Amino acid sequence: MRQRRLIVMGFMGACPIAGVVWQHLHYIVGLKQLGHEVYYVEDSARYPYNPITFETSEDCSHALFLLENLAKTFDFQDHWAYCPRYLKPTESFAIDLTRLRELYREADAILNVCGAQELHEDLLGCERLIYIESDPGVEQIKIAHADHGTRDYLTHHRALFTFGENIGTDFFPVPLHGLQWFPTRQPIVTDLWKTAGTSEGAVFTTIANWSTRGRKDAMWGGDSYLWSKSDNFLKFIDAPLAASEKLELATDISDPHIAERFQSKGWRLKSPHQLSSDSEAYRRYIQGSRGEFTVSKENYVKLNTGWFSDRSACYLAAGRPVITQETGFTQHYGGEKGLFAFSTLNEIREAAAAIRADYAMHSKAAFSIAADVFEAKRVLGSLLDRAGI
Repeated sequence: MRQRRLIVMGFMGACPIAGVVWQHLHYIVGLKQLGHEVYYVEDSARYPYNPITFETSEDCSHALFLLENLAKTFDFQDHWAYCPRYLKPTESFAIDLTRLRELYREADAILNVCGAQELHEDLLGCERLIYIESDPGVEQIKIAHADHGTRDYLTHHRALFTFGENIGTDFFPVPLHGLQWFPTRQPIVTDLWKTAGTSEGAVFTTIANWSTRGRKDAMWGGDSYLWSKSDNFLKFIDAPLAASEKLELATDISDPHIAERFQSKGWRLKSPHQLSSDSEAYRRYIQGSRGEFTVSKENYVKLNTGWFSDRSACYLAAGRPVITQETGFTQHYGGEKGLFAFSTLNEIREAAAAIRADYAMHSKAAFSIAADVFEAKRVLGSLLDRAGI
C-alpha cells in the first residue's frame, strides 16, 4: 500500500472527554502504523468545552493545550490544526489557514470521524470526504423521514461507514432509501492497552453518561428510540445480585434517590469527572478493572444495529472480559469466551459464572477478540480499501 496523505477530522479538542480523545487517537495512530502521513484537524464553529471548569465558551486555550500535548505524546507534531470558525476573521492555530486549505486540496482522503465535521466553504468542494458514523440508527431514521438536510450532508461524502454492522441487512428495520452504508468498527491500537494481570480486589466497572436524552432521540414506526443508557441501567439494576459480583459504575446520577436505589442493590458508584477529563486516568481505570459490565443505549438495542462500544473494545484490548447488552453484534463476533452479550438477568448470571470459572482463559480470549476484530491496522486498511483510497 503506497503512502497516502490523510486528514482525520474530529472534535477531541472541542470535546476533550477521555473516551472521545481515545476514539480519535486510535484513528491517528492506526493510520500512521499503516505508513500514511496523517494530519489531525478540527475546523468548526463549535464552541469548545473545558472539562476542568465545565464551561463552553469562545476560549480555546484548553483545546490548544490538549492537542499540543497529544501531538507530542503520539508523534503527530506539526501535523495538527485547530481552526475555530466562530472567530472573525477566521484564524487557524498550529497550521495557518492558507496551508490548511492546501491540505484539503492535496489530501488523498479526509475522515469525518463521528460525522462531527460541518461542511463549510473550504470543504464543500472536496470529493474525498469519508463519513464514519459511531451512532447508528439516528441518520437512517432521519433519511427515512425525508430529512433533506441530512441527505444533502451525507451525499457530500465519497463513502458512508457505520458502526451499525446490521444496517442494510434484514436484521435492521429502517429502509436506507438508496444510500449505501459500509460496516466498520472502532479501530483499537491494542499495544496502547496491553497490561499485566488484574490486581487483588479488582471489580467489574464501566464509565458512562447517565442520560443523554433529547440529543439524538428518534421516532420510527410509531415507537420511540432513546439515545440514552439510563433506562437500561434501571432495567438491569439487579445485575450485581444476578452476577454475584461487585459492579462499579462511574457516572453522574443527579437524582440522589436513584443513586440510593443503585447502592442498595450492590452497585458501587464513582464520580466520573477525573476519568472523563484525564485520558491517562481513563486508561489506567480500564486496565485496573477485572472486566466490564455495561448496558447499551436503547436505540442501539431496539433497532438491532450490531453496534459495539469503542470503550468496551478498549477493555478487551486490556485483556478484560466484557459483559454487555446485546445489540446484534454477536451475529458477527463474540458471545462467549471473553465477550458475552445479555438480554436477561439470567444471561448476566451465566456470563459472570463462566468468567469466574476460568478468568485467565477469558482474559486471553478478550485480548484475542480485540486483536482479531478491532486491531486498528486491520480495520482502517479495510476502510480505506472499500472507500477506494
